[in-house]
Amino acid sequence: MTEVRYLFENDILVGFHLKGHSTASAEDDIGRLVCASISSAAYMAANTVTEIVGAQAVAEVNEEAGEMLLEVKSDFEEALPILLGFELHMEQLSEQFTDYIRIISEV
Repeated sequence: MTEVRYLFENDILVGFHLKGHSTASAEDDIGRLVCASISSAAYMAANTVTEIVGAQAVAEVNEEAGEMLLEVKSDFEEALPILLGFELHMEQLSEQFTDYIRIISEV
């Protein structure tokens, strides 16, 4: 199961931390699809925030551990719509694939 944790600063979404893989086994085709969907959305959000918006951010990936972190440090107003889009995408995926994604939202 993949855990999606949203990061907040002063009640404003500033990033996310992904942890784990959605696959139960090498034969788990749905899990691989979900994992690829999450990864694709996360990389798009991170690349858009850092390369298009130009916001300063902590962006780290540990593929072996199945972890990704994005935490925006500047240009919050410009990065926020991207982060909110990522959040909406993850919420909708988690509704479709309840056994594969766990959302943690702490304000």
